[in-house]
Amino acid sequence: MSLFAPVPVVGTLDVQLLINTKPLSSYQWRVVLLCFLIVFLDGLDTAAMGFIAPALSQDWGIDRASLGPVMSAALIGMVFGALGSGPLADRFGRKVVLVVAVFLFGAFSLLSAYSSNIDQLLALRLLTGLGLGAAMPNATTLLSEYTPERLKSLLVTSMFCGFNLGMACGGFVSAKLIPLLGWHSLLMLGGILPLLLAVVLLFRLPESARFLVVRNRGVERIRRVLAPIAPLDVAAATGFSVPEQTVVQSRNVLKVIFSATYSAGTLLLWLTYFMGLVIVYLLTSWLPTLMHDSGASMEQSAFIGALFQFGGVLSAVGVGWAMDRFNPHKVIGAAYLLAGVFAWLVGQNLGHVSLLAALVLLAGMCINGAQSAMPSLAARFYPTQGRATGVSWMLGIGRFGAILGAWAGATLLGLGWNFEQVLTALVVPAALATLAVVIKGLVSHADAT
Repeated sequence: MSLFAPVPVVGTLDVQLLINTKPLSSYQWRVVLLCFLIVFLDGLDTAAMGFIAPALSQDWGIDRASLGPVMSAALIGMVFGALGSGPLADRFGRKVVLVVAVFLFGAFSLLSAYSSNIDQLLALRLLTGLGLGAAMPNATTLLSEYTPERLKSLLVTSMFCGFNLGMACGGFVSAKLIPLLGWHSLLMLGGILPLLLAVVLLFRLPESARFLVVRNRGVERIRRVLAPIAPLDVAAATGFSVPEQTVVQSRNVLKVIFSATYSAGTLLLWLTYFMGLVIVYLLTSWLPTLMHDSGASMEQSAFIGALFQFGGVLSAVGVGWAMDRFNPHKVIGAAYLLAGVFAWLVGQNLGHVSLLAALVLLAGMCINGAQSAMPSLAARFYPTQGRATGVSWMLGIGRFGAILGAWAGATLLGLGWNFEQVLTALVVPAALATLAVVIKGLVSHADAT
């Protein structure tokens, strides 16, 4: 029997069954591309302050320590952007929240370029963070609702490569742009591109068909949204449904994600993602400093630190591919466990630069690959009625892990810990993340497909 056999239509058409039994259309590939661009620009804007900090410090005549609150402002905004956007997207739609989010972080990034003092820049970066925090979880949700189950994890984790690529491109572009046009230029670029993309999204990004079904937004509107995927099947249908529509009745999104069916999984997802971000942000923030303090040159420290981020680009697609073929909880758990092992090995091999570079790359592949896979796991777990909230709250709560990771690095160094001791300590959050995701697979594993 062909994988892409016609969907028998007897009155009501199951939207997910239709998507599962059809090859990916150019219409769905457009959704993939647009969501990738959203996440790419999210990464570019998130990393912008790190790239402009040296030039900004010199231009304004302030020490780098004074930029600490500004560096954290967007991260704090991202927490509130993620937590607030999910319930809004589950009530008003994924598309409208995405368009507004991209417009917000583009507009406030552009305004940031014209800041004249540190207080203005802090306020504008905080507001930029609201849009950044809202964009990523809702891009994940929308994309997951347009992909077949056989490719869902692969496509969602591939989309997340855009974040790492955006951060990396920010570094390459800033190296050329800032010496020529000053620090303002990177913020201007990070503002203009999202504003242009917001216009494209307004006209070319479709609303989620599954959202339209569970919110009863009209048969004809659903038909128009789905027609490009399978025009004959959609035209023959008299109504549309989604698998969980008859199971999940509550319209209160928080009651959905904290219901008896989903509450244990919700808490375990939060713990897993939180612990993963502790590792990511401790290493991202302090790995170059730790290596330099251990005797590596500035060039070696910067290069090996970049390898950590690049590892996520290499591994995300592989982790997504494995999740679609094997138990996704065990795949992610193995990645977290290996991340802890490689982080420990990094601390044991300070005197071997080539081996150290390889181990940092492997650690980056494991931890960033696992983190990129977590939104896909969450999107598979929650029903349509609470999917945007479930994904965005996991990402929002996880941001507190990012804040803890950056703070823990500073605290441990202040206590006199050395490179080896700090890296060894990362075994603890890696083990906790592994246990949490594996336990979720045992006690709360059903996918709301």
